[in-house]
Order: sequence, then C-alpha cells, then structure tokens
Amino acid sequence: MWTPLEQFQIISLVSLKMFNLDLSITNLLIVFLLLLFFFIATLQTTSKYFTYLKGYFFFIVPNTWQFFIEIIYATVLKLLFDNLNQHGEIYFPFISMVFLFILFCNLIGLVPYSFTVTSHLIVTFSMSFSIFIGINIIGFKHYKQKLLSLFLPANTSFLLALILVPIEFISYIAKPISLGVRLFINLMAGHTLLKVIVGFSWSILLIEDTLSIIQIVPLIILIILMGLELAVAVIQAYVFTILTCIYLNDSINLH
Repeated sequence: MWTPLEQFQIISLVSLKMFNLDLSITNLLIVFLLLLFFFIATLQTTSKYFTYLKGYFFFIVPNTWQFFIEIIYATVLKLLFDNLNQHGEIYFPFISMVFLFILFCNLIGLVPYSFTVTSHLIVTFSMSFSIFIGINIIGFKHYKQKLLSLFLPANTSFLLALILVPIEFISYIAKPISLGVRLFINLMAGHTLLKVIVGFSWSILLIEDTLSIIQIVPLIILIILMGLELAVAVIQAYVFTILTCIYLNDSINLH
C-alpha cells in the first residue's frame, strides 16, 4: 500500500459483467459472505437441530458461545426496554440483528489483511436510510397525519412555528445522515491511524543501526491503539443501536 487510504479500496477479484450490470466478485462481497458464514456457524455452534421440532434451539445449559450470545441479547433487550418499554419487544429480532451485524463487521475489519465494510459510506448510509424509512413507516402506521406534529411543538404560536418547523424538519432529516457518518468516520479514522503507525514502525525497523531499537515506542503505541480500536468497534455498534432505538421511540411514542 502506498497510502493508508488504500486499505478501503474496493477491489474486483473476479470481473463479471452482464447486461450492462457489474456483477463482479469484490473484496466487499467476500467479507459479506464470510459474515454470513460466521452467522450460520455461530447458530450451529450455540444451538442444536431438533428433527421433531424442525429447527435450531438453544441448550438449556448454555455452552461458552451460547453464553456470549445471551449476553449480547440481554444488552440489546435492556436497550429496548429502556427506550421503548414494553412496546419494543416486537422489534427485538430486528434491533439485535442490527447490533450483531455492525459488531461483526467492525470486528472482522480488525483482522490483518481483511476489509472493513463499515468504513464505506455506501454501506453505512444504506443502513441508516433504510432504518430511517422503516421508522417513518412505523410512525405513519400508528399516527397517520399526526406524525407531522414532530415538527411542531405544542402550544407554539404561528410566527414561532414559521421558524421552528424548518429547523425541526432539517434536524429530523439529518438523523440518518449523522447516524451513517458517525459510524463511517470513526471506523475509517481509526484504521487509517493504525496503518500510519504500522508504516512508521516498519520504516524504523528497516534502519540497520542502533536507532532501530526505538521502534519499540511505535509498537507499544500500536498495541494500545489496537485495544482502543477494539473498544471503538463495540462502542460504535452500541451507539448505532441505541440511536436506532431512540429514533424508533420518537415514532412509536409520539410527543
């Protein structure tokens, strides 16, 4: 790599074009397939298929992997009840999958020579705008035209409404943008910094005199940054999920 940003480049591994459509196999697609395989492997590891029940079910006495999944589910469930109370229970499968998808994408990006899916705006924006559209559909289903009261606070005069409505509308539209940009910026900035430190350590290692011993300093910094990036990967998945719950709460519990 000549620049730290080259690690985010989408590379075509197998070129395939059909009817003016680019169906090439890229590193982005490979990571998504690995993620799907990881989900399936996790399901088979933490559960058992029962023929008479025709499906996978968890063990009564959990193993190590099932215990880890149960901790994640308990965290997501607490988020739902803190923000949506009992109304959020029906959205638990969706919210838990959002959290697991972002978490696994972030963690896969920390593996050397892998690809960080969530460091691309097209991925984060696709998720944030899809969630935003779904939230508005849910709100319209519950309240119909009353959903527009989100843009107009109660007991507001006409003159003040002329100012507040555009401001509230812009801030409402900015929600999916900030949701996608926040995830993209944090992952891209952290991985870029890691690449810079690795390149700096490698340059010092090539020095053949006694000065090469100072490479210990950037290596220590690199270890600290790897721990920080691991924390960022988990925190950003948590932040994305909790903001989704907050936006969903605004649509379900109309204020």
